[in-house]
Amino acid sequence: MRRALLLCLAALTLSGCAALGALDRAAEPLDVHELRAPAEVPAAPGSGAAQVVVEAPSAAGAIATDRILVREGATQVAYLPDARWSAEAPEMVRSAMVETLIRAGAFGFVGRRPLGATGDYALVSELVDFGARPEAGGEGAEVAMTLVARLVRERDAEIVAARRFAHAVRVPDTSTPALLSGFAAVSDAVLTDLAGWAARAAGRG
Repeated sequence: MRRALLLCLAALTLSGCAALGALDRAAEPLDVHELRAPAEVPAAPGSGAAQVVVEAPSAAGAIATDRILVREGATQVAYLPDARWSAEAPEMVRSAMVETLIRAGAFGFVGRRPLGATGDYALVSELVDFGARPEAGGEGAEVAMTLVARLVRERDAEIVAARRFAHAVRVPDTSTPALLSGFAAVSDAVLTDLAGWAARAAGRG
């Protein structure tokens, strides 16, 4: 009886230590990373003095976090243990979208809210994919970003144009630096395409 009790207490002690260890690891600060506008954004011909308000993209729960997503299977998700984004992914992407559109120079005003009661256009989007997928049986990974965007004319709430932007790159391994370089590459590609499309769509609208 005493032996059984001692074994039970030992097991409880070990499980308690494991739980405390997990809490200690959870409390460790993570390195913070930020995705911004591409370093070089081609000038986009467009809509002159028009105002565009950029809404934060909608996103599924697994993406709508400041953790860096790694998809480990068809339904299983995980996050990088040693790094996080500077803000929740949709808000970080919105900031990069605003900066990219400003650098493209096609609009008179780009912001998170209009200068007056309403802007001329609203850029509404959904962040469908924003994660890494390790290769099955390999050392590398694919990093992918998919953004569905709609340019909405504010005065009558009409969708002027809609488009799906998707880009993926392969990185040689699943280290944090390699994955982050992949995220930067796909973000740059998507945002560059988005800026040119939004300027052309607003010019037609």
